[in-house]
Amino acid sequence: MIRLFKVKEKQKELAENANGGSPIRKQTAGELRLHKDISELNLPNSCSISFPNGKDDLMNFEVSIQPDEGYYLGGTFLFSFQVSSTYPHEAPKVKCKTKVYHPNIDLEGNVCLNILREDWKPVLNINTVIYGLYHLFTEPNYEDPLNHDAAAVLRDNPKMFESNVRRAMYGGYVGQTYFQRCM
Repeated sequence: MIRLFKVKEKQKELAENANGGSPIRKQTAGELRLHKDISELNLPNSCSISFPNGKDDLMNFEVSIQPDEGYYLGGTFLFSFQVSSTYPHEAPKVKCKTKVYHPNIDLEGNVCLNILREDWKPVLNINTVIYGLYHLFTEPNYEDPLNHDAAAVLRDNPKMFESNVRRAMYGGYVGQTYFQRCM
């Protein structure tokens, strides 16, 4: 009589030994989709992606955006992405790690981008999110702000807004808030 369970246990043991003792972990559907999204990225030259925890941790990565036009021209802005295993059914969590004077990004790094909240759909991908972030820098939106002070200045006095953005990007105070240089 063949003992199927013993054969299966022996195969599993051999596989574990061949891989250094740890069993092979299956990728979640979210990890598989994210791997596909990242392999198909088509980023503009002003954006780049990095994996601070190594390429084995695809679910946590950083994107650097260097706008090549608009108020934020010449700045470098770093965003962290945390992607859950339920991706693409849940939007990635995105935070701006660079303190920035911006109507749609608050001083804690929270980002107001509709596709990260109420307008997220599973057909959207990481490429779409990165282009959305890039668009925030080329055309900031004072109508849907997180930083109400910056939004009011942009709406009421665009020249003053531009001056405040430059002061913040070169490293300095805007009002009572200090911004590190990001040029």
